[in-house]
Amino acid sequence: MLNVVLVGFGWWGQHVARRLVDHPMFRIAAVVEPSEALHAQIQAMGLAVETDFDSAITREGVEAVILTSPNNLHDSQIAQAAGRGLHVFCEKPLSLTAAGARASVALCREKGVVLGIGHERRWEPGILALKSMLDEGSLGTIMHAEMAFSHNKLAHLPKGSWRTSKAYAPAAGMTQMGIHLTDMLIWFFGRVSSVSAFTADRSLGWETGDVVAVQMQFETGVTATLQAILNTPHFIRAHVFGTKSWVEIRNATHPDTPGGKTDMEIYRSMDDRDTRILDWTDSVTANLEAWARAIAGESRYPYSDFELTHNIEVLEAIILSAETGRTINPAAL
Repeated sequence: MLNVVLVGFGWWGQHVARRLVDHPMFRIAAVVEPSEALHAQIQAMGLAVETDFDSAITREGVEAVILTSPNNLHDSQIAQAAGRGLHVFCEKPLSLTAAGARASVALCREKGVVLGIGHERRWEPGILALKSMLDEGSLGTIMHAEMAFSHNKLAHLPKGSWRTSKAYAPAAGMTQMGIHLTDMLIWFFGRVSSVSAFTADRSLGWETGDVVAVQMQFETGVTATLQAILNTPHFIRAHVFGTKSWVEIRNATHPDTPGGKTDMEIYRSMDDRDTRILDWTDSVTANLEAWARAIAGESRYPYSDFELTHNIEVLEAIILSAETGRTINPAAL
């Protein structure tokens, strides 16, 4: 059983706590939450409360931390935890800068601790099936991909929330949802050579905006587009086009909401097409379990240093492109 400290008890921290509070692979030693208004809710789950990160990670027996804290704290908290030899699971984004991501990855490798990342979509059955098809080459030469991850789960947030701030959650929905899409695209196609991004504020009045759209090209020549909208009914879609066939995956629900189905279509011609209906699976917990198994030495955590750092290089390029109107090569950052 892995003895962990959970850092942050906002929307996603509460979701993680519910998943792990009775999980046989985890013991939550304490929850770090500076807001006293949330302490009763934490204690009602039978969990200990800490207001100070430093004191929490020095508790006897603590082996690891799970960070669901604001984006701007990730660099320093990873440095403190890994510096003490604690394993780290960090909710996305790993960092807001390429330099920060490189430093965190390098320190975790130096200290011999496992660095997990909160990109649970890699554990979805449809996405795993698509990855296998890409690896097998059954789609033919890949031409283009289209990705979308949009919802209105956060539309109620007040303007003072850190999630509405350009400093802490830049480029509209990129750090909320779009970062999951770039993670998958890098996993599928490798290094990105250029990005061109656009943001807009259509309805919420947030400093960061509520729409982001990105055009990308990979070193292989594959092109891709993605969108993330912060104020529209749920819509998650992955669509990859090859010369032999295309595959479209549409999720009926968010990863935090059990019960929805996923529609997957594989189209080769009008007379040669397959449609699959896939059940929702708990990809959030599957990711955390994979991290815990890697810590126990049972299996490798399925992320390379390149993937961890390049996704933040791409994020930083998207932020810069949206601010300047220029096409950016992430390798230059």
